[in-house]
Amino acid sequence: MSHIVIQDALYNAKSVRQIDHLAIQQMAIPSIVLMKRAGRAAFDELIDAWGQPSTITVFCGSGNNAGDGYIVAALAAEKGFTVRVIELATADKLSADAALARDYSAKAGVSFQGFKTDIDLFDGVIVDALLGTGFQPTVDAPIREPYAQAIHCINNAALPILSIDLPSGLCSDTGSAADAAVKADITVTFVAAKQGMFTGRGPALCGEIIYHSLNIDEALFEQQPSSSQLMNLDDLLEAYPDRDADAYKNQFGHTMVVGGDLGFGGAVVMAAESALKIGSGLVSAATRPQHIAAILARQPEIMASGIISGQELQPLLDKPTVLIVGPGLGRSPWSEQLLQKAVATGLPMVMDADALNIIAEGRVVPKPDGSNWVMTPHPAEAARLLNISVAEVQADRFSAVRALQKKFNAVVLLKGAGTLIASADSDQVMVCPYGNPSMATAGMGDLLSGIIGGLLAQGLEPSQAAQLGCCLHSAAADLAVEERGARGLTATDITAYLRGILNGADL
Repeated sequence: MSHIVIQDALYNAKSVRQIDHLAIQQMAIPSIVLMKRAGRAAFDELIDAWGQPSTITVFCGSGNNAGDGYIVAALAAEKGFTVRVIELATADKLSADAALARDYSAKAGVSFQGFKTDIDLFDGVIVDALLGTGFQPTVDAPIREPYAQAIHCINNAALPILSIDLPSGLCSDTGSAADAAVKADITVTFVAAKQGMFTGRGPALCGEIIYHSLNIDEALFEQQPSSSQLMNLDDLLEAYPDRDADAYKNQFGHTMVVGGDLGFGGAVVMAAESALKIGSGLVSAATRPQHIAAILARQPEIMASGIISGQELQPLLDKPTVLIVGPGLGRSPWSEQLLQKAVATGLPMVMDADALNIIAEGRVVPKPDGSNWVMTPHPAEAARLLNISVAEVQADRFSAVRALQKKFNAVVLLKGAGTLIASADSDQVMVCPYGNPSMATAGMGDLLSGIIGGLLAQGLEPSQAAQLGCCLHSAAADLAVEERGARGLTATDITAYLRGILNGADL
């Protein structure tokens, strides 16, 4: 897992630079001192991870990130390690502090050499100090040479890699990355945790994340608000309702799943089943008649109704307190009728899958008011809802989730590596630190919809239900992988682990 960070607050590059500035001005810490602290922290983590590497090769660019690398090299040389610095900028192109750090490194006996594409990287550990938080990848401005070639050499060396502050080529603000980006084993990040490390390409590139504040006074962070926040499952579980000894099922809501066009009945079952397992008092399903037998055979507690039109759905909508619309819904006239009837109830809803795709077309629900909705799009669905490309969504997931929230006035959960949640009641985007690549499989979204719907039914506010549901879903998947392995995970595999967490299983 790549989520070892001692800070829940996440920052963009501008805010990090401001905190850095405040430390220099208000704490009277010279910038070169901060650089030396960063280099020391990175060196210590390198030794802690890999002991006594035969060679330490440090790739340095031109900015302050390079300065941190020069400090690492100096410390390694002072300890008697074989160390070399590969320079991609001449000494006269270095930032002022990086130049001072280079001088320190030279006095320690470090050897410097310019980058060549045929560089020999056969042993030891690589330190990536090429690009820092100032790098902002765009389609029109990819990584310039020779940096792209250097990154290619680093990744192809088959050696352990430690990135300083963040992997070169990763955008600290968005989580997007250039075509050429370092894939680190460990990233040691300084001053504040950067939000782009935890979503998009960030989790794939950062490896293990280790945070060091560089002993900056915590009061300075209060002067610079964070832009996003890592969610904490233990804290969120406090919102899960306790049950009195005389509790009865109607106290915990009635969740109805609407969907399951022909050939997609499994999605309804998974959503309904997870709503039950999360504690919804009653769960029903409105779906095609052809799916009823299978639903009852698998989970007889689900009150399943076969419907062939929106008119048949109408009388069923008097009973539920929460609707989940979209799992297996399809995009047929039948699907559109069901969505139209569901929206007209005004009930709290989870909107997922094809419900989102139909809404994106703007015909069936021309003026949606999602004030009591939780919308759970994946990047392709988000792109349709915003009328942009998937690439544009992934280029800045934070902007995309905020735009969706504003457009629909809903709580929006943007799925993917580092799931994001935006709501009207907070300026901060919430970031999920749980989950793993094995979750990239059919049915996971249906399961998540059911979990969130079941939590809504039990009285949680939409933002609470989205956050707790997301973290429960991902943490359960982490436990399943830990116990049974990463390969072959299915959506229904994690249900037992979901109940385990709710009943006190260790995370």
